[in-house]
Amino acid sequence: MTEQGSPASEIAAGYASEGAALELGAVVIDGAADAAAAVRLPLATLNRHGLVAGATGTGKTKTLQLISEQLSAAGVPVVLADVKGDLSGLAAAGESNDKVAKRAQELGDDWAGTAFPVQFLSLGTGGKGSPIRATITSFGPVLLSKVLGLNETQESTLGLIFHWADQRGLALLDTKDLRSVITHLTSDEGKADLKGIGGVSAATAGVILRALSNLEAQGGEDFFGEPELDVHDLMRQNDGKGVVTLLELDNLQAKPALFSTFLMWLLAELFEELPEEGDLEQPKLVFFFDEAHLLFNDASKAFLERIEQTVKLIRSKGVGVFFCTQLPTDIPNNVLSQLGARIQHALRAFTPDDQAALAKTVKTYPKTKFYELDTALTSLGIGEAIVTVLSERGAPTPVAWTRLRAPRSKMGSIGEEAVAAAVASSDLHAKYSETIDRESAYEKLAAKVAAPAPEAAPDAPPPPAAPAPAKEKDDPGFIESAMKNPAVKSFMRSAASALGREITRGLFGNRRR
Repeated sequence: MTEQGSPASEIAAGYASEGAALELGAVVIDGAADAAAAVRLPLATLNRHGLVAGATGTGKTKTLQLISEQLSAAGVPVVLADVKGDLSGLAAAGESNDKVAKRAQELGDDWAGTAFPVQFLSLGTGGKGSPIRATITSFGPVLLSKVLGLNETQESTLGLIFHWADQRGLALLDTKDLRSVITHLTSDEGKADLKGIGGVSAATAGVILRALSNLEAQGGEDFFGEPELDVHDLMRQNDGKGVVTLLELDNLQAKPALFSTFLMWLLAELFEELPEEGDLEQPKLVFFFDEAHLLFNDASKAFLERIEQTVKLIRSKGVGVFFCTQLPTDIPNNVLSQLGARIQHALRAFTPDDQAALAKTVKTYPKTKFYELDTALTSLGIGEAIVTVLSERGAPTPVAWTRLRAPRSKMGSIGEEAVAAAVASSDLHAKYSETIDRESAYEKLAAKVAAPAPEAAPDAPPPPAAPAPAKEKDDPGFIESAMKNPAVKSFMRSAASALGREITRGLFGNRRR
Protein backbone atom coordinates (compact mmCIF):
# COMPACT_ATOMS: atom_id res chain seq x y z
CA MET A 1 0.00 0.00 0.00
CA THR A 2 1.28 3.46 -0.87
CA GLU A 3 2.36 5.54 2.09
CA GLN A 4 0.54 8.85 2.57
CA GLY A 5 2.75 11.62 1.25
CA SER A 6 5.19 9.30 -0.53
CA PRO A 7 6.49 10.35 -3.96
CA ALA A 8 4.39 7.66 -5.67
CA SER A 9 1.20 8.74 -3.91
CA GLU A 10 1.92 12.41 -4.63
CA ILE A 11 2.30 11.69 -8.34
CA ALA A 12 -0.71 9.34 -8.43
CA ALA A 13 -2.93 11.98 -6.78
CA GLY A 14 -2.74 13.96 -10.03
CA TYR A 15 -4.21 10.99 -11.91
CA ALA A 16 -7.28 10.52 -9.73
CA SER A 17 -10.34 10.45 -11.96
CA GLU A 18 -14.00 10.90 -11.08
CA GLY A 19 -15.24 9.62 -14.42
CA ALA A 20 -14.32 6.64 -16.56
CA ALA A 21 -10.61 6.36 -17.36
CA LEU A 22 -8.13 4.06 -19.06
CA GLU A 23 -5.84 2.21 -16.65
CA LEU A 24 -2.37 2.65 -18.12
CA GLY A 25 -0.23 1.24 -15.31
CA ALA A 26 1.47 2.21 -12.06
CA VAL A 27 4.03 4.80 -10.92
CA VAL A 28 7.66 3.69 -10.73
CA ILE A 29 9.98 5.19 -8.11
CA ASP A 30 13.59 4.03 -7.79
CA GLY A 31 12.96 1.13 -10.15
CA ALA A 32 9.94 -0.31 -8.29
CA ALA A 33 6.31 -0.04 -9.38
CA ASP A 34 3.71 0.85 -6.76
CA ALA A 35 0.47 -1.02 -7.55
CA ALA A 36 -1.57 1.45 -5.46
CA ALA A 37 -0.27 4.46 -7.41
CA ALA A 38 -2.30 4.14 -10.60
CA VAL A 39 -1.73 6.17 -13.76
CA ARG A 40 -5.01 6.84 -15.55
CA LEU A 41 -6.10 8.58 -18.73
CA PRO A 42 -9.63 10.07 -18.38
CA LEU A 43 -11.94 9.17 -21.27
CA ALA A 44 -13.41 12.68 -21.20
CA THR A 45 -10.05 14.20 -22.18
CA LEU A 46 -9.23 11.89 -25.08
CA ASN A 47 -10.53 14.34 -27.67
CA ARG A 48 -7.63 16.59 -26.55
CA HIS A 49 -5.48 14.17 -28.54
CA GLY A 50 -2.17 12.54 -27.67
CA LEU A 51 1.28 11.29 -28.62
CA VAL A 52 2.86 7.85 -28.30
CA ALA A 53 6.58 8.01 -29.07
CA GLY A 54 9.75 6.02 -28.56
CA ALA A 55 12.59 4.22 -30.27
CA THR A 56 12.06 0.97 -32.15
CA GLY A 57 11.56 -2.02 -29.84
CA THR A 58 10.58 -0.05 -26.72
CA GLY A 59 6.91 -1.12 -26.64
CA LYS A 60 4.97 1.50 -28.64
CA THR A 61 2.89 -1.11 -30.46
CA LYS A 62 1.89 -2.80 -27.20
CA THR A 63 0.87 0.59 -25.81
CA LEU A 64 -1.37 1.16 -28.83
CA GLN A 65 -2.83 -2.30 -28.25
CA LEU A 66 -3.42 -1.63 -24.54
CA ILE A 67 -5.19 1.69 -25.17
CA SER A 68 -7.25 0.27 -28.04
CA GLU A 69 -8.44 -2.65 -25.91
CA GLN A 70 -9.68 -0.42 -23.12
CA LEU A 71 -11.36 1.97 -25.54
CA SER A 72 -13.14 -0.94 -27.21
CA ALA A 73 -14.23 -2.27 -23.82
CA ALA A 74 -15.69 1.18 -23.06
CA GLY A 75 -17.69 1.09 -26.31
CA VAL A 76 -15.43 3.52 -28.22
CA PRO A 77 -14.57 2.54 -31.83
CA VAL A 78 -10.88 2.75 -32.77
CA VAL A 79 -9.04 3.15 -36.07
CA LEU A 80 -5.47 1.82 -36.22
CA ALA A 81 -2.95 1.65 -39.04
CA ASP A 82 -1.31 -1.77 -38.84
CA VAL A 83 1.86 -0.98 -40.75
CA LYS A 84 3.86 -4.00 -39.60
CA GLY A 85 0.96 -6.47 -39.52
CA ASP A 86 1.36 -7.32 -35.82
CA LEU A 87 -1.81 -5.76 -34.38
CA SER A 88 -4.20 -8.43 -35.66
CA GLY A 89 -3.78 -10.15 -32.28
CA LEU A 90 -6.45 -7.76 -30.97
CA ALA A 91 -8.97 -10.21 -32.44
CA ALA A 92 -7.80 -13.12 -30.24
CA ALA A 93 -7.53 -13.63 -26.49
CA GLY A 94 -4.01 -13.43 -25.11
CA GLU A 95 -2.33 -16.33 -23.35
CA SER A 96 -0.70 -15.95 -19.97
CA ASN A 97 2.99 -16.61 -19.48
CA ASP A 98 5.57 -15.86 -16.79
CA LYS A 99 6.19 -12.30 -18.00
CA VAL A 100 2.50 -11.44 -18.25
CA ALA A 101 1.75 -12.99 -14.83
CA LYS A 102 4.64 -11.10 -13.21
CA ARG A 103 3.58 -7.77 -14.76
CA ALA A 104 -0.05 -8.30 -13.68
CA GLN A 105 0.99 -9.17 -10.11
CA GLU A 106 3.27 -6.16 -9.61
CA LEU A 107 0.62 -3.80 -11.01
CA GLY A 108 -2.35 -5.34 -9.19
CA ASP A 109 -4.02 -6.11 -12.54
CA ASP A 110 -6.72 -8.80 -12.67
CA TRP A 111 -5.43 -9.85 -16.08
CA ALA A 112 -7.54 -12.22 -18.19
CA GLY A 113 -7.10 -13.04 -21.86
CA THR A 114 -9.73 -11.18 -23.92
CA ALA A 115 -10.56 -10.88 -27.61
CA PHE A 116 -12.00 -7.72 -29.14
CA PRO A 117 -14.15 -7.10 -32.24
CA VAL A 118 -11.89 -6.28 -35.19
CA GLN A 119 -12.57 -5.48 -38.85
CA PHE A 120 -9.70 -5.64 -41.35
CA LEU A 121 -9.42 -3.16 -44.22
CA SER A 122 -6.76 -2.55 -46.87
CA LEU A 123 -6.12 0.27 -49.33
CA GLY A 124 -7.25 -1.02 -52.71
CA THR A 125 -6.69 -4.58 -53.83
CA GLY A 126 -3.70 -6.70 -52.91
CA GLY A 127 -3.89 -6.27 -49.15
CA LYS A 128 -5.08 -8.67 -46.47
CA GLY A 129 -8.26 -6.79 -45.59
CA SER A 130 -11.44 -5.79 -47.38
CA PRO A 131 -10.42 -3.33 -50.12
CA ILE A 132 -11.43 0.29 -49.54
CA ARG A 133 -11.12 3.21 -51.92
CA ALA A 134 -11.55 6.94 -52.28
CA THR A 135 -12.47 8.79 -55.43
CA ILE A 136 -10.08 11.36 -56.87
CA THR A 137 -12.86 13.96 -56.52
CA SER A 138 -13.24 13.19 -52.82
CA PHE A 139 -9.50 13.12 -52.16
CA GLY A 140 -9.12 16.64 -53.50
CA PRO A 141 -6.16 18.59 -54.90
CA VAL A 142 -4.30 19.29 -51.64
CA LEU A 143 -4.01 15.69 -50.48
CA LEU A 144 -3.44 14.38 -53.99
CA SER A 145 -0.57 16.88 -54.45
CA LYS A 146 1.05 15.42 -51.33
CA VAL A 147 0.76 11.89 -52.75
CA LEU A 148 2.13 12.98 -56.14
CA GLY A 149 4.99 14.98 -54.62
CA LEU A 150 4.02 18.24 -56.37
CA ASN A 151 5.47 21.64 -55.52
CA GLU A 152 3.28 24.62 -54.62
CA THR A 153 3.00 25.87 -58.22
CA GLN A 154 1.99 22.44 -59.48
CA GLU A 155 -0.44 22.07 -56.55
CA SER A 156 -2.04 25.38 -57.55
CA THR A 157 -2.47 24.13 -61.13
CA LEU A 158 -4.01 20.88 -59.88
CA GLY A 159 -6.42 22.97 -57.82
CA LEU A 160 -7.49 24.81 -60.98
CA ILE A 161 -8.05 21.47 -62.74
CA PHE A 162 -10.28 20.27 -59.90
CA HIS A 163 -12.14 23.60 -59.88
CA TRP A 164 -12.95 23.26 -63.58
CA ALA A 165 -14.16 19.67 -63.17
CA ASP A 166 -16.18 20.58 -60.06
CA GLN A 167 -17.98 23.42 -61.83
CA ARG A 168 -19.04 21.12 -64.65
CA GLY A 169 -20.07 18.25 -62.42
CA LEU A 170 -17.44 15.96 -63.94
CA ALA A 171 -16.83 13.13 -61.50
CA LEU A 172 -13.14 12.26 -61.09
CA LEU A 173 -13.51 8.73 -59.81
CA ASP A 174 -10.16 7.23 -60.74
CA THR A 175 -6.81 8.14 -62.30
CA LYS A 176 -8.03 7.82 -65.90
CA ASP A 177 -10.67 10.48 -65.20
CA LEU A 178 -8.06 12.94 -63.96
CA ARG A 179 -5.77 12.10 -66.87
CA SER A 180 -8.56 12.76 -69.39
CA VAL A 181 -9.41 16.14 -67.81
CA ILE A 182 -5.76 17.26 -67.82
CA THR A 183 -5.40 16.21 -71.47
CA HIS A 184 -8.58 18.10 -72.39
CA LEU A 185 -7.49 21.30 -70.63
CA THR A 186 -4.21 21.38 -72.55
CA SER A 187 -6.04 21.06 -75.90
CA ASP A 188 -7.22 24.10 -77.87
CA GLU A 189 -10.81 23.56 -76.75
CA GLY A 190 -9.74 23.17 -73.12
CA LYS A 191 -7.68 26.36 -73.20
CA ALA A 192 -10.80 28.20 -74.33
CA ASP A 193 -12.74 26.67 -71.43
CA LEU A 194 -10.23 28.14 -68.97
CA LYS A 195 -10.14 31.58 -70.54
CA GLY A 196 -10.48 34.22 -67.85
CA ILE A 197 -9.48 32.03 -64.89
CA GLY A 198 -5.96 30.98 -65.87
CA GLY A 199 -4.58 28.08 -67.79
CA VAL A 200 -2.68 24.82 -67.58
CA SER A 201 0.77 25.00 -69.10
CA ALA A 202 1.95 22.01 -71.09
CA ALA A 203 5.08 21.73 -68.89
CA THR A 204 3.13 21.64 -65.61
CA ALA A 205 0.56 19.26 -67.07
CA GLY A 206 3.44 17.01 -68.13
CA VAL A 207 4.84 16.95 -64.58
CA ILE A 208 1.45 16.07 -63.11
CA LEU A 209 0.81 13.35 -65.71
CA ARG A 210 4.24 11.79 -65.10
CA ALA A 211 3.65 11.81 -61.34
CA LEU A 212 0.26 10.21 -61.96
CA SER A 213 1.91 7.52 -64.12
CA ASN A 214 4.40 6.79 -61.33
CA LEU A 215 1.54 6.45 -58.85
CA GLU A 216 -0.28 4.06 -61.18
CA ALA A 217 2.90 2.00 -61.66
CA GLN A 218 3.12 1.61 -57.87
CA GLY A 219 -0.46 0.29 -57.71
CA GLY A 220 -2.04 3.60 -56.71
CA GLU A 221 -4.76 3.24 -59.36
CA ASP A 222 -6.14 0.27 -57.40
CA PHE A 223 -6.89 2.58 -54.50
CA PHE A 224 -8.78 5.32 -56.34
CA GLY A 225 -12.29 4.45 -57.46
CA GLU A 226 -15.66 3.26 -56.23
CA PRO A 227 -17.34 2.12 -54.07
CA GLU A 228 -15.88 4.77 -51.81
CA LEU A 229 -15.43 4.14 -48.09
CA ASP A 230 -18.26 5.42 -45.91
CA VAL A 231 -16.56 6.73 -42.76
CA HIS A 232 -19.58 5.73 -40.68
CA ASP A 233 -18.42 2.13 -41.20
CA LEU A 234 -15.52 3.02 -38.88
CA MET A 235 -17.87 3.89 -36.02
CA ARG A 236 -19.43 0.57 -35.10
CA GLN A 237 -20.14 -1.35 -31.93
CA ASN A 238 -20.46 -5.10 -31.41
CA ASP A 239 -22.16 -6.36 -28.24
CA GLY A 240 -21.43 -3.06 -26.55
CA LYS A 241 -17.74 -3.02 -27.50
CA GLY A 242 -16.28 -0.53 -29.91
CA VAL A 243 -15.12 -2.17 -33.13
CA VAL A 244 -11.39 -1.83 -33.81
CA THR A 245 -10.71 -1.07 -37.48
CA LEU A 246 -7.28 -2.27 -38.53
CA LEU A 247 -5.95 -0.80 -41.75
CA GLU A 248 -3.63 -3.56 -42.92
CA LEU A 249 -0.84 -1.59 -44.59
CA ASP A 250 2.10 -4.00 -44.49
CA ASN A 251 1.90 -4.28 -48.30
CA LEU A 252 2.33 -0.48 -48.58
CA GLN A 253 5.48 0.02 -46.51
CA ALA A 254 7.29 1.10 -49.69
CA LYS A 255 4.56 3.70 -50.41
CA PRO A 256 4.53 5.81 -47.25
CA ALA A 257 3.20 8.98 -48.91
CA LEU A 258 0.09 7.12 -50.09
CA PHE A 259 -0.96 5.50 -46.82
CA SER A 260 -0.04 8.45 -44.57
CA THR A 261 -1.98 10.87 -46.78
CA PHE A 262 -4.89 8.43 -46.94
CA LEU A 263 -5.05 8.49 -43.13
CA MET A 264 -5.25 12.28 -43.31
CA TRP A 265 -8.07 11.95 -45.85
CA LEU A 266 -9.95 9.72 -43.42
CA LEU A 267 -9.53 12.30 -40.68
CA ALA A 268 -10.68 15.10 -43.00
CA GLU A 269 -13.72 13.02 -44.03
CA LEU A 270 -14.63 12.45 -40.38
CA PHE A 271 -14.36 16.18 -39.76
CA GLU A 272 -16.68 16.99 -42.67
CA GLU A 273 -19.17 14.20 -41.97
CA LEU A 274 -19.68 14.25 -38.21
CA PRO A 275 -21.90 16.76 -36.40
CA GLU A 276 -20.68 19.13 -33.71
CA GLU A 277 -20.79 17.43 -30.32
CA GLY A 278 -18.94 19.67 -27.85
CA ASP A 279 -17.36 18.02 -24.81
CA LEU A 280 -18.51 14.42 -24.28
CA GLU A 281 -18.01 12.02 -21.41
CA GLN A 282 -16.09 9.82 -23.82
CA PRO A 283 -15.05 10.20 -27.47
CA LYS A 284 -17.12 8.86 -30.36
CA LEU A 285 -13.96 7.57 -32.07
CA VAL A 286 -10.22 7.50 -31.42
CA PHE A 287 -7.90 7.61 -34.43
CA PHE A 288 -4.26 6.44 -34.21
CA PHE A 289 -1.88 7.99 -36.73
CA ASP A 290 1.01 5.50 -36.85
CA GLU A 291 4.33 6.41 -38.51
CA ALA A 292 3.18 10.04 -38.23
CA HIS A 293 6.52 11.46 -39.37
CA LEU A 294 5.67 10.25 -42.89
CA LEU A 295 2.77 12.68 -43.01
CA PHE A 296 4.93 15.69 -42.24
CA ASN A 297 7.94 14.83 -44.42
CA ASP A 298 8.28 17.31 -47.30
CA ALA A 299 4.86 18.80 -46.48
CA SER A 300 4.09 22.29 -47.77
CA LYS A 301 3.32 25.14 -45.40
CA ALA A 302 -0.32 25.13 -46.51
CA PHE A 303 -0.59 21.39 -45.89
CA LEU A 304 0.85 21.73 -42.37
CA GLU A 305 -1.52 24.60 -41.59
CA ARG A 306 -4.49 22.46 -42.60
CA ILE A 307 -3.31 19.58 -40.39
CA GLU A 308 -3.00 21.96 -37.45
CA GLN A 309 -6.48 23.34 -38.12
CA THR A 310 -8.03 19.88 -38.42
CA VAL A 311 -6.47 18.71 -35.15
CA LYS A 312 -7.78 21.84 -33.41
CA LEU A 313 -11.29 21.58 -34.77
CA ILE A 314 -12.02 17.84 -34.86
CA ARG A 315 -12.15 17.58 -31.06
CA SER A 316 -15.55 19.31 -31.24
CA LYS A 317 -16.76 16.35 -33.35
CA GLY A 318 -15.93 13.94 -30.53
CA VAL A 319 -12.87 12.46 -32.25
CA GLY A 320 -9.55 11.93 -30.49
CA VAL A 321 -6.32 11.68 -32.48
CA PHE A 322 -3.08 10.03 -31.31
CA PHE A 323 0.10 10.55 -33.32
CA CYS A 324 2.58 7.68 -33.07
CA THR A 325 6.22 8.17 -34.03
CA GLN A 326 9.78 7.70 -32.77
CA LEU A 327 10.55 11.27 -31.70
CA PRO A 328 8.29 14.10 -30.55
CA THR A 329 10.42 16.33 -32.76
CA ASP A 330 8.92 14.49 -35.76
CA ILE A 331 5.72 16.46 -35.08
CA PRO A 332 5.63 20.20 -35.92
CA ASN A 333 5.39 22.41 -32.84
CA ASN A 334 1.98 23.83 -33.75
CA VAL A 335 0.56 20.31 -33.87
CA LEU A 336 2.56 19.02 -30.89
CA SER A 337 1.13 21.80 -28.72
CA GLN A 338 -2.38 20.37 -29.33
CA LEU A 339 -1.53 16.93 -27.91
CA GLY A 340 -2.65 16.77 -24.30
CA ALA A 341 -1.57 13.18 -23.49
CA ARG A 342 2.10 12.18 -23.83
CA ILE A 343 3.29 8.59 -23.53
CA GLN A 344 7.02 8.59 -24.19
CA HIS A 345 8.90 5.31 -24.38
CA ALA A 346 12.69 5.08 -24.21
CA LEU A 347 14.88 7.25 -26.44
CA ARG A 348 18.40 6.54 -27.62
CA ALA A 349 21.20 9.09 -27.31
CA PHE A 350 23.99 7.51 -29.34
CA THR A 351 24.68 10.41 -31.69
CA PRO A 352 24.77 14.23 -31.41
CA ASP A 353 21.44 14.38 -33.26
CA ASP A 354 19.96 11.89 -30.79
CA GLN A 355 21.21 14.00 -27.88
CA ALA A 356 19.74 17.17 -29.38
CA ALA A 357 16.38 15.41 -29.87
CA LEU A 358 16.51 14.17 -26.26
CA ALA A 359 17.10 17.70 -24.96
CA LYS A 360 14.16 19.02 -26.98
CA THR A 361 11.92 16.19 -25.75
CA VAL A 362 12.71 16.96 -22.11
CA LYS A 363 11.53 20.55 -22.67
CA THR A 364 8.09 19.35 -23.80
CA TYR A 365 7.32 17.90 -20.34
CA PRO A 366 6.26 19.72 -17.16
CA LYS A 367 9.04 20.12 -14.60
CA THR A 368 9.29 17.36 -12.01
CA LYS A 369 11.17 17.04 -8.74
CA PHE A 370 11.02 13.25 -8.81
CA TYR A 371 12.97 12.39 -11.97
CA GLU A 372 15.93 13.61 -13.99
CA LEU A 373 14.10 13.35 -17.29
CA ASP A 374 17.13 13.25 -19.57
CA THR A 375 18.39 10.24 -17.59
CA ALA A 376 14.96 8.65 -17.20
CA LEU A 377 14.15 8.79 -20.92
CA THR A 378 17.25 6.77 -21.77
CA SER A 379 16.77 4.32 -18.86
CA LEU A 380 13.18 3.18 -19.41
CA GLY A 381 12.67 -0.57 -19.75
CA ILE A 382 10.52 -2.24 -22.39
CA GLY A 383 6.88 -1.57 -21.53
CA GLU A 384 7.71 1.52 -19.49
CA ALA A 385 7.08 5.13 -20.42
CA ILE A 386 7.21 8.68 -19.15
CA VAL A 387 3.59 9.83 -19.00
CA THR A 388 1.69 13.06 -18.54
CA VAL A 389 -1.94 13.57 -19.56
CA LEU A 390 -4.65 16.17 -19.09
CA SER A 391 -6.70 15.79 -15.94
CA GLU A 392 -10.47 16.17 -16.05
CA ARG A 393 -10.10 19.83 -15.11
CA GLY A 394 -7.80 20.36 -18.09
CA ALA A 395 -4.48 20.69 -16.26
CA PRO A 396 -1.39 18.56 -17.07
CA THR A 397 -0.85 15.74 -14.58
CA PRO A 398 2.54 15.26 -12.87
CA VAL A 399 5.18 13.45 -14.91
CA ALA A 400 5.04 9.75 -14.04
CA TRP A 401 7.56 7.03 -14.84
CA THR A 402 4.98 4.37 -15.60
CA ARG A 403 5.16 0.62 -15.85
CA LEU A 404 2.42 -0.16 -18.34
CA ARG A 405 -0.09 -2.97 -18.11
CA ALA A 406 0.15 -5.95 -20.44
CA PRO A 407 -2.42 -6.14 -23.27
CA ARG A 408 -5.16 -8.74 -22.75
CA SER A 409 -5.36 -9.73 -26.40
CA LYS A 410 -2.73 -11.72 -28.26
CA MET A 411 0.58 -9.88 -28.58
CA GLY A 412 1.39 -10.68 -32.19
CA SER A 413 -0.29 -11.66 -35.43
CA ILE A 414 -3.14 -14.15 -35.56
CA GLY A 415 -1.84 -15.35 -38.94
CA GLU A 416 -2.92 -14.77 -42.52
CA GLU A 417 -5.46 -17.60 -42.56
CA ALA A 418 -7.32 -16.22 -39.53
CA VAL A 419 -7.31 -12.71 -41.01
CA ALA A 420 -8.60 -14.05 -44.34
CA ALA A 421 -11.41 -15.92 -42.58
CA ALA A 422 -12.41 -12.77 -40.65
CA VAL A 423 -12.41 -10.73 -43.86
CA ALA A 424 -14.50 -13.28 -45.78
CA SER A 425 -17.19 -13.26 -43.08
CA SER A 426 -17.33 -9.46 -42.83
CA ASP A 427 -20.27 -7.56 -44.32
CA LEU A 428 -17.80 -4.86 -45.36
CA HIS A 429 -16.10 -7.29 -47.71
CA ALA A 430 -19.34 -7.81 -49.58
CA LYS A 431 -19.92 -4.05 -49.63
CA TYR A 432 -16.50 -2.99 -50.93
CA SER A 433 -14.93 -5.95 -52.74
CA GLU A 434 -16.47 -5.35 -56.19
CA THR A 435 -15.22 -2.30 -58.10
CA ILE A 436 -17.81 -0.02 -59.73
CA ASP A 437 -16.92 1.94 -62.88
CA ARG A 438 -19.85 4.24 -63.61
CA GLU A 439 -19.92 7.05 -66.17
CA SER A 440 -17.53 9.80 -65.16
CA ALA A 441 -15.20 12.41 -66.64
CA TYR A 442 -13.34 9.94 -68.86
CA GLU A 443 -16.48 8.64 -70.58
CA LYS A 444 -18.09 12.08 -70.90
CA LEU A 445 -15.02 13.71 -72.42
CA ALA A 446 -14.45 10.74 -74.74
CA ALA A 447 -18.05 10.95 -75.94
CA LYS A 448 -17.69 14.69 -76.50
CA VAL A 449 -14.63 14.16 -78.68
CA ALA A 450 -16.24 11.31 -80.62
CA ALA A 451 -19.62 12.99 -81.23
CA PRO A 452 -20.06 14.47 -84.73
CA ALA A 453 -20.93 18.14 -85.00
CA PRO A 454 -24.71 18.62 -85.42
CA GLU A 455 -25.85 19.72 -88.88
CA ALA A 456 -28.86 21.94 -89.55
CA ALA A 457 -31.65 20.17 -91.40
CA PRO A 458 -32.24 21.68 -94.90
CA ASP A 459 -35.94 22.22 -94.29
CA ALA A 460 -35.70 23.12 -90.64
CA PRO A 461 -38.82 24.86 -89.33
CA PRO A 462 -38.43 28.47 -88.22
CA PRO A 463 -37.69 29.06 -84.55
CA PRO A 464 -40.76 29.31 -82.35
CA ALA A 465 -42.22 32.74 -81.83
CA ALA A 466 -41.14 34.63 -78.76
CA PRO A 467 -43.50 34.23 -75.83
CA ALA A 468 -46.05 36.92 -75.25
CA PRO A 469 -44.94 39.74 -72.96
CA ALA A 470 -45.43 38.97 -69.32
CA LYS A 471 -47.98 40.81 -67.28
CA GLU A 472 -46.97 43.77 -65.20
CA LYS A 473 -45.28 42.90 -61.89
CA ASP A 474 -48.11 44.37 -59.84
CA ASP A 475 -50.51 41.91 -61.47
CA PRO A 476 -51.36 39.19 -58.85
CA GLY A 477 -50.90 36.52 -61.51
CA PHE A 478 -47.42 37.61 -62.60
CA ILE A 479 -45.40 34.93 -60.75
CA GLU A 480 -47.79 32.13 -61.65
CA SER A 481 -47.73 33.24 -65.24
CA ALA A 482 -43.95 33.48 -65.37
CA MET A 483 -43.49 30.06 -63.81
CA LYS A 484 -45.70 28.52 -66.51
CA ASN A 485 -43.47 30.00 -69.20
CA PRO A 486 -41.48 27.10 -70.78
CA ALA A 487 -38.37 29.27 -71.12
CA VAL A 488 -38.42 30.15 -67.40
CA LYS A 489 -39.05 26.54 -66.41
CA SER A 490 -36.13 25.40 -68.57
CA PHE A 491 -33.85 28.00 -67.01
CA MET A 492 -34.85 26.97 -63.48
CA ARG A 493 -34.18 23.31 -64.25
CA SER A 494 -30.75 24.14 -65.66
CA ALA A 495 -29.86 26.30 -62.66
CA ALA A 496 -30.97 23.60 -60.20
CA SER A 497 -29.03 20.99 -62.12
CA ALA A 498 -25.88 23.14 -62.08
CA LEU A 499 -26.21 23.75 -58.36
CA GLY A 500 -26.59 20.05 -57.77
CA ARG A 501 -23.56 19.19 -59.85
CA GLU A 502 -21.10 21.73 -58.53
CA ILE A 503 -18.94 20.34 -55.74
CA THR A 504 -17.98 22.23 -52.60
CA ARG A 505 -14.74 21.46 -50.82
CA GLY A 506 -13.64 21.35 -47.21
CA LEU A 507 -10.53 22.19 -45.24
CA PHE A 508 -8.19 19.88 -47.16
CA GLY A 509 -9.85 20.40 -50.51
CA ASN A 510 -11.68 17.12 -49.95
CA ARG A 511 -15.26 16.99 -51.19
CA ARG A 512 -18.03 18.07 -48.86
CA ARG A 513 -20.90 15.64 -49.22
